[in-house]
Amino acid sequence: MTDPKTYQGIDKNPKGGMTPIGNIIRDAWVFGIIPETETCAGWTLHGIDALYDKVTEAWAPYGHLASRLPPPLRERHWRIYDAAVQQARAAGWTPELDDD
Repeated sequence: MTDPKTYQGIDKNPKGGMTPIGNIIRDAWVFGIIPETETCAGWTLHGIDALYDKVTEAWAPYGHLASRLPPPLRERHWRIYDAAVQQARAAGWTPELDDD
């Protein structure tokens, strides 16, 4: 969050969007809850929380496991997350946990 009341947008996230909020947004893209062009820039925490609730509901039938998604959703999930990991790594993100 840049301003404590709004989100800066997944495309402006300093960790390449590899954060819990970034995962919520990507999952919302997977399930078609929001369009893939929606970065959620300017959204309030309340809006992100409401999106989280919708994403959680969408995952429920699949036990929150990508391997249980039907083929079209599984392929979309793979495409979205693969692109996100590549972009984040290009921006300097590494998946190791920070010890700081």
